[in-house]
Amino acid sequence: MGALFSQREESGRTNLRLLSLTDKDGIIPQEESNRKNTSNGDLSRYLRVVPGDIAYNTMRMWEGRNALSRIEGIVSPAYTVCRPTKDANSVFFSYYFKTPQLIAQFARYSQGLVKDTLNLKFEAFSRILAATPPTLPEQQKIADCLTSLDALIEAQGRKVEVLRAHKKGLMQQLFPQEGEALPRLRFPEFEGAGEWEEGTISDIGTVLQGYGFPERYQGQQSGDFPFYKVSDISRSLGAGKTFIEEAANYVNENQLKELRAKPIPTGTTVFAKIGEAIRSNKRAITMVPCLIDNNAAGVKSIKGKATDFFIYLTMEKISLIDHAGGVVPAVNKSAIEAIPVKFPQVAEQQRIADCFTSLDDLIAAETRKLDTLKTHKKGLMQQLFPRVGEADT
Repeated sequence: MGALFSQREESGRTNLRLLSLTDKDGIIPQEESNRKNTSNGDLSRYLRVVPGDIAYNTMRMWEGRNALSRIEGIVSPAYTVCRPTKDANSVFFSYYFKTPQLIAQFARYSQGLVKDTLNLKFEAFSRILAATPPTLPEQQKIADCLTSLDALIEAQGRKVEVLRAHKKGLMQQLFPQEGEALPRLRFPEFEGAGEWEEGTISDIGTVLQGYGFPERYQGQQSGDFPFYKVSDISRSLGAGKTFIEEAANYVNENQLKELRAKPIPTGTTVFAKIGEAIRSNKRAITMVPCLIDNNAAGVKSIKGKATDFFIYLTMEKISLIDHAGGVVPAVNKSAIEAIPVKFPQVAEQQRIADCFTSLDDLIAAETRKLDTLKTHKKGLMQQLFPRVGEADT
């Protein structure tokens, strides 16, 4: 890397704005990040960066913690700032530095006894060999290709976020606000249907408990019943799915009897009930009879009082941490049952559910497009950058 980058060591420019390196957004102004300013007002050792520089976290480069700067400012001396020479296209290298093959090299050249103390000094960084295109135009071509793809990914990501924000806003309109008996937006056929009924979760749903999951039963990848953990719920929601389908563990009929467990019915809204996972407010709807572990709970609609999807929407609006107790936050069955809710007649519930089902389907479809673009980028990078031991792309 020595012929491609030099180290920028200019410091003392305290009049420049303070920048942070983030995993998601790269190098951004400190005030736009969630990080605290730990400089204690002394910026004399902070390093200047200009557009085109690449800064890396000296102690975290074995994880690929680096980013291209598109703005001028100063960064903590915990970073190393690399200035491209005339033979290096910094945008090209900002992608190259994120590849597994170079991250492996960064880890190899980092010095320290354990991972948390590994340190990649610029002297070691400059000795790393990397196969690169022989000409700047080829580097530029690859950089342009990946930059265009990133722009598509960002645009698709914004589209998904706009849809999610729209759903959140619609929820506020179609459900009564605190202290109100009617929603601010109502479907025409229910304009004169009167106020929503006030009650508790127990009036419209049955709260179902999870079961302990002994280690001897864990690890089965197929069986009669999926056994969902909180991690399965999080993974499903992370994939943009409202309905939970896949589990990391399954049990069969015989094991069900040994556990003395009763399956959670299809259409149950399941969620975490203990620990910091409560704060995430992640909910999912079961698609088949299943089991949930004892860190989770579920609510199944009472026939004639509520629909399954209305229960799901209602639970999405509830912050369980507000009803939790204990040093380790937890919410028990009776606390869930006592949560106050408002609900209309089943016909109106179904109309609301139909509206959000269509919106959720759209969000899921656009999320799949986003995932496809990300997968395409990953595959493309594998093709555009040489593997270890290869010199040609």
